[in-house]
This record gives sequence, structure tokens and C-alpha cells, in this order.
Amino acid sequence: MDGGGRGRSFLHRCARSGDSVHAGVVVTLLVGLWCAQALEVSVGKVHFVEAVNGSTVLLPCTYSSCIGIKNLYFNWHFNDNGTMLKLCEAVIPSEEVEPKVDILHDRVEFVGSSRTSNISILLWNVTFEDEGEYTCFARNPKEKNRNHSAIFRLIVVDQLKEVDNTVTVIIVSVLGGVIGLVIIVMVIKTIVLHVLTKVKEKNKECLVSSSGNDNTENGLSGSKAENKTTPKA
Repeated sequence: MDGGGRGRSFLHRCARSGDSVHAGVVVTLLVGLWCAQALEVSVGKVHFVEAVNGSTVLLPCTYSSCIGIKNLYFNWHFNDNGTMLKLCEAVIPSEEVEPKVDILHDRVEFVGSSRTSNISILLWNVTFEDEGEYTCFARNPKEKNRNHSAIFRLIVVDQLKEVDNTVTVIIVSVLGGVIGLVIIVMVIKTIVLHVLTKVKEKNKECLVSSSGNDNTENGLSGSKAENKTTPKA
């Protein structure tokens, strides 16, 4: 009896252990699902841009959330040698409701739209002092105030660098020459094969004609005449 009790107790512990494992798996999946749905902001695949001094540049930023937004707060900051200067801020009440943006910099313009989950800004008449890191930040109360940020770097130059396409032109020219040579070779091969075919056909005709002439000379064609009886005197 004791052995049976111990056996049932062991099975019971295993069952409880299995429930714990299952519960752990479920929790992990739920956490993973929540993380996949969490708020995220992005400045695109390229995190920097070069702009000519005096030009206007776009600072891109978009947000995404699988469970939606409510009273989404966002802002832009510029890192001025360690001092974070706020450029603009706003609250988006809900999806497809355009925000009222507070502009805190005289050369900043908000060009985003909640309909496209876009919170990009324009920076007018950039100067060398504008060069540096710009941070796009967002916080979503619908996700227990989860927040996320992304950094975009602006590089200001006197003039944009000219791209040297010499190597590209050379490669394209070589490839074009090779392709042209291959086409010429194929055309020549086709012509030669055509000529050879005609020559073979002509040679066959000559052989047939020559064979007919040889048979005539050997008397094959005059066999009927020879079979005729000579007239009696």
C-alpha cells in the first residue's frame, strides 16, 4: 500500500510539474505576443542624411502598434552638445485624428499625419549648427505608457559629393562589348552552318548526276538496243 501511495504521489507531482511547464509556455507566448504588438517608432532603414547648408531637410519618423493607440504622445529633440532641445510635441487622441502640434523651433514644420502613422518634421534653412542627432520619441498610454524612440543623424555639408561612375561605366561597357561579341559569333556560326548545308546538298546532287553518267557509259542505257535481233538477209 505504501508503495502504491508513493507511486500515486510521484505521478501527482509529475502532473503538477507538467501543468507548471504548460503554464510557463503559455506565459512566454503571451509575453512574446505582447512584445510583437508593442509600440515602435522608426526613422527608416537609413538613419542619416546629408544636406547642403541652407537647404530644407526632412527628418522622417513613423510609429506602429498592433493594438492601436490612444492619446499617443510624441516629440522631437535635438542633441545640442549634450543638451536636449525640444523641437515640437503633440498628442494624437486616436487613430486618424490629426494632432495639434506645438512647434518650439522657428525653423521646424510638422508634415506628418495620423492617417499614415507619420510624425515626420521638416527643418528649414539648415546650418552647420544644426548638424547632429535628432530623436523621435513616442509613448502610448493604451500599452501601459510603453514608449520607444529612434535617432536620426543630420550631416550638413557645403556641397554634395559627386558620385564617380567611371568604374560603373567601364563595367557596363565591357559587358556590352562581350554581349555584342557573343551575338556576332552566333550570327557568323549560323551563316557558316547555312553555307555548309548548301554545299553538302550541292555535292549530293553532283554525285547523283555523275553516277547516272557512269551507267550510260557502261552500256546500261543501251541494253534494250542490244537485245534486238539482227534482221535476216
